[in-house]
Amino acid sequence: MDTFQKVLLVDAATAFYRHDRFKVGDFFGPVDLGLHLAGMYNSLNIGTGLLAGSIFPGSNRLIFTGFSPCWGGFYISSMGGAGLVFDDLGINMLSIVGRAQKPSILYLNRIHGEEIQVEIHPVHLHAVWDSGRRGIYAMMDFTLDLLAERYAKDPRVLAVGPASEATDFGSIGSVPVSKGKPSFVDTWAGRGGFGTKMLQQHGIVAVIYGGTFISDDFRDRSVADKWFEDKYNMKMAAKDLDATTKYRFEPHFKTGGTFGVNYTTLAGSMLSFNYRSIMMSEGERIALHDRFIINHYLRQFNEETISAKHQRTCGEPCGAVCKKMQGEFKKDYEPYQVMGPLSGIFDQRAAERLNHHADTLGFDAISAGGVISWLMECLAEGHIKPEELGIKGCPVFSPKGFDVVADSMHNAEIGMAILDSIIAKRGIMNLEEGPRKLARKLAREKRKEIQDAFLYTSFARKGWMVPNQYWTPGVLSPMAIMGKYYMYYGSDFLPPRELGRRDASRMMKELILDNLGMCRFHRNWAEEMLPEIVERLYGARKGFLENIAITASRINSRNSSVYWESRRAVDFVHAFLERKRTVENVKDEELDRWIAFFEKDWHEAGLSFWYEMHKGILESLKEF
Repeated sequence: MDTFQKVLLVDAATAFYRHDRFKVGDFFGPVDLGLHLAGMYNSLNIGTGLLAGSIFPGSNRLIFTGFSPCWGGFYISSMGGAGLVFDDLGINMLSIVGRAQKPSILYLNRIHGEEIQVEIHPVHLHAVWDSGRRGIYAMMDFTLDLLAERYAKDPRVLAVGPASEATDFGSIGSVPVSKGKPSFVDTWAGRGGFGTKMLQQHGIVAVIYGGTFISDDFRDRSVADKWFEDKYNMKMAAKDLDATTKYRFEPHFKTGGTFGVNYTTLAGSMLSFNYRSIMMSEGERIALHDRFIINHYLRQFNEETISAKHQRTCGEPCGAVCKKMQGEFKKDYEPYQVMGPLSGIFDQRAAERLNHHADTLGFDAISAGGVISWLMECLAEGHIKPEELGIKGCPVFSPKGFDVVADSMHNAEIGMAILDSIIAKRGIMNLEEGPRKLARKLAREKRKEIQDAFLYTSFARKGWMVPNQYWTPGVLSPMAIMGKYYMYYGSDFLPPRELGRRDASRMMKELILDNLGMCRFHRNWAEEMLPEIVERLYGARKGFLENIAITASRINSRNSSVYWESRRAVDFVHAFLERKRTVENVKDEELDRWIAFFEKDWHEAGLSFWYEMHKGILESLKEF
């Protein structure tokens, strides 16, 4: 018997809707189906994988797809746990088209086997954002207060904040709700600016959804255990606990989560002060890491969060308990890195203030941190004056004489002022079309050093993305989707063409996860097992893997990556190569050749390195 994916297509302008069905085999999940619908309607697609609601841990991510306002191409973002409640609607995907005449809440509810209730509720946008907890949190609270009582079970809310109105990198936020009360464990579809898309292109400020529909989800644990025992000689729960050790608690390091494990191990490869740490000596970087991270920033985290066992899940039953908490603050590595050391902040109290402020305003945290650190360097170097940004004061932006508590808080306050200026569009701070355009404008009108200090990847004419926070050339690859982990981010040296091939391979593995709505924290078993599970449940392992390859090639066919525009990107790669040889003592003729090339002609070497990566990508992602 054929199985179908069910799509609810809603016109936000009229609240008219229709149901579409797509055969499993033609499409397998929210990515390939989202790519199809985005191409037809320029829609915002929100969906779950075929395993949502099942017993497989990590299978309830909510996947967002569409053409990204900030990147410019097709993009994929995901949100932890939010697919579990979405499954109660009895559909696989919501596809939003059209634009509401006024900013509105989209209400979706399904009671047992009845038709889904679809309503559009206009709101006074700024009045809500300025109330209560303010910003995105006020929108969540308002939506729950207005509509939650109409649900038989706790619903979930997707909301946007002021950043989605003022910039191209607004995010979509959500929190689990228990007994009518929202928790502090916020989850985000941050990368790609889908909050901006939801508000500016569709007029939707929040989506509230839930229901009591009982789906026919796979729940036979004894059968699943047999599959895992055949593969790993371990039951499913045991294998998953083993695979997610890093995210729960790593006994070897006596810490846990991405924050704890990364900051314990990064040492001299940690990035700080808007990447200017790459220009320091290894001794200076190690001293900085020891003084500011090991003995303060990380120590605070371990004492306050890890030792106290303040950890939660994203809203689905999961042994990883990866959400590391301190009161209302959730500590993830990348947000607390970009709005931490990258912005000259090495104290938890200061980082909490800045991160929470960015979240309240609804920014993509990683992009916001990249913009803040860039502008802080420009302020510190005198390239831009504070009054031009509509703020007062300059940051303390050097480790020399740095007071880890006082100067961190001072920099956090500068960062919050920058974010407020972006929202209010004070001075030169109009980021409606993104910071890349602003950087180009300032480079023309003032000095090239302003653009050279901004580290980003470029796509087409206006697309941009702050890279993931690892010092490795892979994060600056010319991939069709950047800012996620659709590239190779290992720390080993690879010749650029081989790096491009690894990027392509990583993309296809990540698509296996995203197209089935699986959290990548479970990838140590999921990448191997998911095709086998698709075979057991649908008899379609070969078709699924062929579909992944075709989907990757179709996404890559739109690849409009642009060569690095800032000098900082070239220096980032060059310094990485130098560190491999001088610090890690890597002996490799190819490594030596590239270092000599960069020393002779940095521009030509950078161009060649970029194009060699591009070659490896293109030759690996050809359609059959």
